[in-house]
Amino acid sequence: MKRLILTLISIACLLNLMAQTKIVQTAGRDALGEFAPEFARLNDDILFGEVWSRNDLLSLRDRSLVTITSLISQGITDSSLTYHLQEAKKNGITRTEAAEIITHIAFYAGWPKAWAAFRLAKDVWNDDIKGDDAKAAFQRQMIFPIGEPNTAYAKYFIGNSYLAQISDAQIPFANVTFEPGCRNNWHIHKAEKGGGQMLVGVAGRGWYQEEGKPAVEILPGTVIHIPANVKHWHGAAKDSWFAHLAFAVPGEESENVWLEPVTDDQYLSIE
Repeated sequence: MKRLILTLISIACLLNLMAQTKIVQTAGRDALGEFAPEFARLNDDILFGEVWSRNDLLSLRDRSLVTITSLISQGITDSSLTYHLQEAKKNGITRTEAAEIITHIAFYAGWPKAWAAFRLAKDVWNDDIKGDDAKAAFQRQMIFPIGEPNTAYAKYFIGNSYLAQISDAQIPFANVTFEPGCRNNWHIHKAEKGGGQMLVGVAGRGWYQEEGKPAVEILPGTVIHIPANVKHWHGAAKDSWFAHLAFAVPGEESENVWLEPVTDDQYLSIE
């Protein structure tokens, strides 16, 4: 009970501190301090120092969303909108969310206003294709789903991969997606007769390599035929998401044997 009380007190203190956090703004005084000191004071101390600082009522993220919506709706697409888009990014609005917000605004405020806003937003989020945003952007490049995290085989991969089973009938196959730099371990599709695997590039750029041979680049439409009993690996390029379809070729006494990881030296030497 004592520990619970202390925890609640700590949370209360943290919330109180968050509520008291004030936005420090000097743009008004920097630009208009001498020409319009009262306007500058209202901008810096009231609008930002008080209204924007009431984050116990609305979060900074929510205030950013309201502000960029208001500006775009009025057709204000100058440096003011650029500033608030930059703040929205700092306050946690992602590239994907920004695109959806502006698309939604377009239907209520007007298509030309959205086009003008997108030109600014592209620059603000230009270098921010990471994590979920990058994954969402990559999904839009292909017709097959990325699927779920490939947790069952995660120990055989360096980096994160995703698996979507496309078909279980006739010839089962799946779409396998690799984040940049992700690759699977060396492995062998063993079989007494038949067997092996076929890969078809779907999106992005990746690599396939057999032991003792140069790596082969995989692009959308590239077909890789992997014979049974051949040691190999495949995965994404270091700077690109990558997806391929994986078809298991029927064989007798077939099994997949996982081996050692592809080292950084091995991997980076092919780039």
